[in-house]
Amino acid sequence: MRVLILRPEREATALATALRERGHTPVIAPLFHLEFLHPAGDFAASLSACQAVLLTSANGARALAEASPQRARPILAVGDTTATTAEGLGFTDVTSANGNVEALAELVRRRLDPAKGPLLHASGRDIAGDLAALLAPAGFTVNRVVLYEAREESTLPEPARAALAARAVDVVPLFSPRAASTFAGMVKAAGLVDTLGGVTAVGISLAALAPVAGLPFRDTVAASRPTRQAVLDEIDRLATAGPPDKATDKATGDVSMSDAPAGPATDAAPPPPTPAAPPPRPAKAGIGVTGAFVAGLVASALVVAGTVASLPYWPPRYQAMMRGTAGAPTASPGVDLAAIQAAAVAAAKDGIDQARRDLAARIDDLDKKVRALSTAAAAADPAAQQRAEAEAQRLRAQVEAQVRELAEREVRQRAEQIAAGAATAPAPALAPSPAQAAATADTEKEIATLRREIAALQSAMGALDTAMSAQREENVRQREQAKALADAVSVRSAGEQRALAAARASALVGVAARLNTALDTGAPFARELDLLVPLIQGDAQIAAIAKALQEPAVRGVPAPAALEAEFPAMAKAALADDLADDSYGARLLGKVKGLVSLRRVGDVPGDTTEAKLARAETALQRGDLAGAVALVKSLPEPTHKATAAWLARADARLAAKAEVDQLAAQAVALLGAAR
Repeated sequence: MRVLILRPEREATALATALRERGHTPVIAPLFHLEFLHPAGDFAASLSACQAVLLTSANGARALAEASPQRARPILAVGDTTATTAEGLGFTDVTSANGNVEALAELVRRRLDPAKGPLLHASGRDIAGDLAALLAPAGFTVNRVVLYEAREESTLPEPARAALAARAVDVVPLFSPRAASTFAGMVKAAGLVDTLGGVTAVGISLAALAPVAGLPFRDTVAASRPTRQAVLDEIDRLATAGPPDKATDKATGDVSMSDAPAGPATDAAPPPPTPAAPPPRPAKAGIGVTGAFVAGLVASALVVAGTVASLPYWPPRYQAMMRGTAGAPTASPGVDLAAIQAAAVAAAKDGIDQARRDLAARIDDLDKKVRALSTAAAAADPAAQQRAEAEAQRLRAQVEAQVRELAEREVRQRAEQIAAGAATAPAPALAPSPAQAAATADTEKEIATLRREIAALQSAMGALDTAMSAQREENVRQREQAKALADAVSVRSAGEQRALAAARASALVGVAARLNTALDTGAPFARELDLLVPLIQGDAQIAAIAKALQEPAVRGVPAPAALEAEFPAMAKAALADDLADDSYGARLLGKVKGLVSLRRVGDVPGDTTEAKLARAETALQRGDLAGAVALVKSLPEPTHKATAAWLARADARLAAKAEVDQLAAQAVALLGAAR
């Protein structure tokens, strides 16, 4: 089926995708364009104070997401598509009523308590159902906030006008009364009312079909349920059933459930996320030799500071040993100096190991800092990145070697001091000697100096970070300016390409309309077909259509009126041949049938030749040439001689008409894409 989509662009794209998956040809011609509105200043407070948000369309969900970053408020949605859209936008607590406005009101009455606070209805400017009026009897307060507006186009969009003029539309789905009313007015203003004779209007409800009741559609059908899925199912059913004999109504009486009056009214499916291309990484300056040198200084300072800072983690007696403030223990009779020495060495090793672990953690932090700085050069200078990483590895190896050397030296020296002190100390008192006190004072001075140096290095590192941040911001600004210029050039070029594509598509639509006129009159159409040659432009599908129409274009194909006029004579001859068997009586009856027109007409039931001919003639009068041909081809073999000529002419017309219809559909599709 060729389906004319009148919904706003976002919903039209999603609906067109669903139709293509089902084998239909969509023609996109939005009658409205959506505009998100800025909410009032107290909107944030109203949103925080409400116990739940009510959504009656997918556009309401999108507008709410644009208006506020809050995503935790409970959402009650009119249908599954609105609920899916809200979940896709990050809302975490979403429940679907799976129906229309009345179903949503019923869900509110079941799930919520009016005493727990007001409700917020995020809607468009025009709504189809008043939730406040529906919920007021139950004690609910509904505050409605307008977050978007569907604005009408001034005239019928060009894709719709061209498709209707070329009679390349089979179905027009109508999703709201406003969309139907707008379409009816635009079609009348464009003078295209007489083109609707072959079009079926499929409404989401009876209310959506009411504004087009006066238009001469072939058929008007209401979906079984007021949902987009039900409309799609109805289009599939029409494609399977073929053109109907008269208008039918499968109405449910449900009103359009959405507040988006222009087609987004009901539960529109969200479009497929087009993943955005990641922006190019701006070129950034590397840390260079200076940065590597600073990193080396920081690493060296942290090695010394880590050793000093790790002393609090040592056992108290060994902290005193490391500071040189502990007196030597008194040798006592029966004391095993070797055991004391071994215990001291083990304790010193434990302290050194703890210091090494703490220092290793600090080294890891330094390593991460150096890597973070060095990655700034990755995009602009890969060699600088490699040099920075190599420098960081060298510093790490150097620091680890110093830690090992320091640990081994300290363990060895303290073990020797403990052994010597245990053997020679005369007194049990533990008092520091003057030399040890002086060493402690020198150590404290060194620690203070190291702390000042570390602070200076940290300040230098902060200044380096600030300078690099400023450089990154400048690079980003320059890249954004270049991108804006490139986008402007691209938009201009794309606009020119779209204009050329639209002009070609419009010309193709015009040629298709002229070919249709020629087919209806039965005249040759070689001149009209020649107009198609310069428009092919490498399009294989259009080239194949032109090739298929070359032969019938020279002599033309029979008009529908001519085939209908020839049918009675063909039917009379076929009926006579069917009765002419070997018996004398049958031959005599066949002679009589050939002389006198004694044939039943109308919708005659049965599988006899006479019944099939009667139904074929009725289908022909209704404009269903394909159905008439199928019935004639099903006649028994004795009739084939009488029907051969008529069938050949009818098949020629059907083949030519199929090619012209395909051309019209391709032209309209190109026109929609060019828009």
